[in-house]
Amino acid sequence: MNSRERWAGQAQYDLDTARAMLAAGRRLYVLFCCQQAVEKSPKGLLAERSQEHPPRIHNLVRLAERAGLVLPPALEQRMRMLSNYYIESRYPEELVSLGQIDHALADEMLRHTEEILEWLASH
Repeated sequence: MNSRERWAGQAQYDLDTARAMLAAGRRLYVLFCCQQAVEKSPKGLLAERSQEHPPRIHNLVRLAERAGLVLPPALEQRMRMLSNYYIESRYPEELVSLGQIDHALADEMLRHTEEILEWLASH
């Protein structure tokens, strides 16, 4: 198994976890796991190309650009939204700044994540 396949496997694990979190009503973690799933795809591409560990950045658009991907505008917008849900610190006062996440938003972002991952896998 090459490095890109390992990263893709981890992305699938994160996507499956996002689905489980949605079923459990843990909406913040749906979005966090979606962000993590998408982050792993360009990192896998970068790792494959460079044979080195990819950069430790979490901005999804920047990662895609570093991987040489030209994102369609709709995907870029969704990736920018998902980037907001990388939770560097899980202190309660910082989580408040993310606002309320209802089921509809979590479900929508999960569907967007699936679309993003499909597009990324095809490139």
